[in-house]
Amino acid sequence: MIFDTHTHYDDHAYDADRDEVLEGLKAHNVGKIVNIGADMQGSRDTVALTVKYPFVYGTVGVHPDEVGELNEDKFEELRRLAKEPKIMAIGEIGLDYHGFDIYEGKPDKETQSYWFRRQLELAMELDLPVVIHSRNAAQDTMDIMKEYHFKGLKGAVIHCYSYSKETALEYLDMGFYIGIGGVLTYEGQKKLTKVVESMPLDRLLLETDCPYLTPVPIRKDRERNSSAYLNYVVDKICELRGISAEEIESLSWNNAHRFYGIDKA
Repeated sequence: MIFDTHTHYDDHAYDADRDEVLEGLKAHNVGKIVNIGADMQGSRDTVALTVKYPFVYGTVGVHPDEVGELNEDKFEELRRLAKEPKIMAIGEIGLDYHGFDIYEGKPDKETQSYWFRRQLELAMELDLPVVIHSRNAAQDTMDIMKEYHFKGLKGAVIHCYSYSKETALEYLDMGFYIGIGGVLTYEGQKKLTKVVESMPLDRLLLETDCPYLTPVPIRKDRERNSSAYLNYVVDKICELRGISAEEIESLSWNNAHRFYGIDKA
């Protein structure tokens, strides 16, 4: 079975058929998913999904693009949400320096860093791992993650990994995990290919980031991604590592349960 460790089924892209999509995942060899909070409403909706579906777990957190909504009252609500029974991590949190000259109202670096640190501290307070978003912010993310690793952060996955093999090795040396999804199937992914070719497979997590980052060949026909398409990512990993789909599924299944602290029963 496949464990999709990073989904956004609370997204409006699923408003018309969310139940149908989720209830159909088992037929596509998807056994469990983790729905990821990216803002306050998404975190609330994630908790609701974990209550409704036995195979859905969740995280709560505020994406760097959305931290402008945070204040102390909302942060206290985030703390309460993080204590819900099937919330297994804080995320997705981090830094995103893409588009400062494009997106009006995007939080500045100082604001992103402040709330990134606050959410890392919340994870440490609650003894939870974190799901990290990092875009065009490699060094600042690394510096902060090293700092909190040394402070005793429980664990982390670098979601939708996009940096170099050397940077990946630094994260792996800290005991962190690497999230691999549909981007691996795109043309020109030389850096990511090198990472997947060389990384220890006991630190690999499969993810979709759905409804985003639909893998090839589905991408040419459908914009909306689904956990049902993770088999294309598995096939690409098999091609790069020379092992079977069953081995990748088993390894990543075990990795996901271990990282999130979920019982495999």
